[in-house]
Amino acid sequence: MGRALVSVQRVDEGLHSQFIELWITHRIEGGTTPEAAQRLALDGTLRNALQRNDICTFIASVDGRPAGYVVLADSTRSLLVDSPCVSIDMLFVHPDFRRQGVGRSLLTAAGRYADRQGCEHLASSVPAGDREANRFFARLGFAPETVRRVATSATMQRKLAGEPRPQRVSLDLLQRRRDLRARAPRHDPKIAG
Repeated sequence: MGRALVSVQRVDEGLHSQFIELWITHRIEGGTTPEAAQRLALDGTLRNALQRNDICTFIASVDGRPAGYVVLADSTRSLLVDSPCVSIDMLFVHPDFRRQGVGRSLLTAAGRYADRQGCEHLASSVPAGDREANRFFARLGFAPETVRRVATSATMQRKLAGEPRPQRVSLDLLQRRRDLRARAPRHDPKIAG
């Protein structure tokens, strides 16, 4: 069986609904409840984001069915280095269309977009624990540059203010528990009748 024919288009007003449908699937796959995903999708934020000048979105279709999307943002590689860069903010392929070239087709569109924008680099934030995604990007030449960590402002401020750390069980206590377990009589299943 040959590879599916993947078509990629820039998301315009006529494709907003298909994009939003895929976005909801992506959010649900990530653990958001269907109701919450629907609420987030329909409050107008997505449609407004799709119309921003610094955001570009492509949608991929297989046999006319929405199969995935990539959301790109014009940025710089670093706030201190004014080198134009395209940031891959989101890349999603519907589970029914994975391993059919959809992700590669979307990233081909992203590369062409970066070239048109005069950007030498593309950057993508990939979850550290997502081994498959990290391998996918590594195979395409993406190298790790930084680890991005996220915290709520409130949590960070509590930590900076010296919030007491939770008490940890001492190693002495753990050793005493192990000693007691070692001395306890063992249950022998052959004796029990």
